[in-house]
Amino acid sequence: MLQQITRGIKITVKTSFEGTFYKNYKMQFAFSYTITIENQSKDSVQLTSRHWRIKDSLSRIEHVDGEGVIGKKPVLKPGDSHTYQSGCLLSSPFGNMSGFYNMVNFATSNQFRVVVPTFNLSAPFALN
Repeated sequence: MLQQITRGIKITVKTSFEGTFYKNYKMQFAFSYTITIENQSKDSVQLTSRHWRIKDSLSRIEHVDGEGVIGKKPVLKPGDSHTYQSGCLLSSPFGNMSGFYNMVNFATSNQFRVVVPTFNLSAPFALN
């Protein structure tokens, strides 16, 4: 489990290897991740968008931008948290993801970024 706090917003990440399968005649490695976003600040905030940098061990990098997370733009009052699960496919058994959430503070109307710490994705059968 990995944690990081940016401007009072705590991000917790847990990952899991889900298995392998073939897609378009290429082996794919499936990973899931569960992220909890906890508002430890004194103001209400809303997550508006996200950016991901996904890298596999073959040095392939993919950037993903989108609104909200899994179709939601959660509003978090002080003390609230939002947990969601998503996943990604890699072309290798190792990789990592990093990124950020764009958020808005309702008290000040200021937008800010919350860093999602780099988290590793690794298939357990490939580890020594």
